[in-house]
Amino acid sequence: MEMKWWHKSVIYQVYPRSFKDSDGDGIGDLAGLISRLDYIAELGADLIWLCPVYASPNDDNGYDISDYYSIHPEYGSMDDMDRLISEAATRGIGIMMDIVANHTSDEHPWFVESKSSKENPYRDFYVWKDGLEDGPPSGLQSIFSGSAWEYDPMTAQYYLHMFSKKQPDLNWHHPTVRQAIYDVMRFWIKKGIKGFRFDVIDLIAKDLDQHVIANGPLLHEYLQEMHQEVLEGTDVVTIGETGGADLNQAILFTDPSRKELDMVFSFEHIALDELPGKQKWDLKPLKLGELKHVLSSWQTGLSDNGWNSLFWSNHDQPRIVSRWGNDVDFRYESATMLAALLHLMKGTPYIYQGEEIGMTNIKFPDLDSYRDIETLNMYFERIAAGYHHESIMNSIYVKGRDNARTPMQWNTDKNAGFTDGVPWIDVNPNYISINAACDLDAEQSIFRFYKKLIQLRKSNDIIVYGDYRLLESEPEIYAYERRFKGEKWLIICNFTEKEVRSPLLSSMSGNLLIHNYLSPPGDQKLRPYEAVVYKIKN
Repeated sequence: MEMKWWHKSVIYQVYPRSFKDSDGDGIGDLAGLISRLDYIAELGADLIWLCPVYASPNDDNGYDISDYYSIHPEYGSMDDMDRLISEAATRGIGIMMDIVANHTSDEHPWFVESKSSKENPYRDFYVWKDGLEDGPPSGLQSIFSGSAWEYDPMTAQYYLHMFSKKQPDLNWHHPTVRQAIYDVMRFWIKKGIKGFRFDVIDLIAKDLDQHVIANGPLLHEYLQEMHQEVLEGTDVVTIGETGGADLNQAILFTDPSRKELDMVFSFEHIALDELPGKQKWDLKPLKLGELKHVLSSWQTGLSDNGWNSLFWSNHDQPRIVSRWGNDVDFRYESATMLAALLHLMKGTPYIYQGEEIGMTNIKFPDLDSYRDIETLNMYFERIAAGYHHESIMNSIYVKGRDNARTPMQWNTDKNAGFTDGVPWIDVNPNYISINAACDLDAEQSIFRFYKKLIQLRKSNDIIVYGDYRLLESEPEIYAYERRFKGEKWLIICNFTEKEVRSPLLSSMSGNLLIHNYLSPPGDQKLRPYEAVVYKIKN
């Protein structure tokens, strides 16, 4: 495998609206992010995935872009963006832009032109169809609830929107659309950014006649064209959000010889606590055996041709310590166990803001406190369908996207040090005890544990390039080994809040590299959420 700079990288995701506010308007901004670059550098991350900061009406918090070439005034100016790129670079940190290429805002000039008449040159930038006698062109449903078709009386046709009705889908089958997106990418590469994360990129090549939305027949052709037109000869890393991709599809996306994408986000592992064939809101308990199978299959499947994205959390997912850990009695232990389990695998790890200090999910007392369009649409759709309020709220507490979007908890000051004003979404009240300042001062610091994991990755090629093998273990334990050039590491993690006996510990003869308890394990027993990593003596 040809070595790439991003193989050793660790990516820190910033949701700018909630990261750090510099001007007191209650909304995080670029100047605020710049003021916290030293914090990210101290952690050891060397690439920042920046969620959208483009001009936007904010129907979906920036994923509805009205101008790819300008910065939303809430976040600052293009001068601020240039300063961010420059200031990050002086700290050895690159900026990865989040680019939304499947759809725009309905306020984008392309769409304004497109809907003005059927003869407009921009008409084919979007997907327009005549309705049927009884309504929309088809029964296709939006991912954000309701019909995926919206009627526009100006031209008496429907346009496609797989998300909000204010997010019309671009028509990638129209060559001019593809060139327009490539121009956007060239602009940002010239600015000096080091990567792109492509939002729902697996939806761009729809074949509506064949009822295919994701992974359309021309998807790989378009990605190869994009690479040839824009990325060839650059040193820019690309990550595609391909939520429904299976392992075989991921191999096609990330095989370097195919020249498509460098990594993908698949949601196979994080869908394991959802009822199969249902929506993400329909919950079931996680089975560790299923998680072992999925993660291990991706580790081995992409080991030779391709590359893994290693993540638990992001702006669309709940907080992992609340989801699969214990955020009350064993918050430190479960947060660090989950970190060790993930970061010592093969691939590029992602840390979502606040994950490195063990931030938790939020339970707002009423629906009015929630801001996420997906959550609100789902609530009213399910109420209309006869679901009970309590059942819906429980699903929101577990899976709602606002769990990840409450403000970053910096210290014990007002609003957790996020803003001097009124925050756009309420701060989690537990910020008094859970915040970056307190964590860094704690004897057992989640931040320092993450920092050590990152240091291990950067100084040990066995983590980056070593072979992975799942080990037979007790049902409550996830254990695997890494091997590289005669060296072997053993990673053993107790995934439960009870003490578990493990014969694997009896054969340990080596150096304890990292551990999330103050004393070594004893008597072949792992304490709750204990994680141990050994370098085995030959």
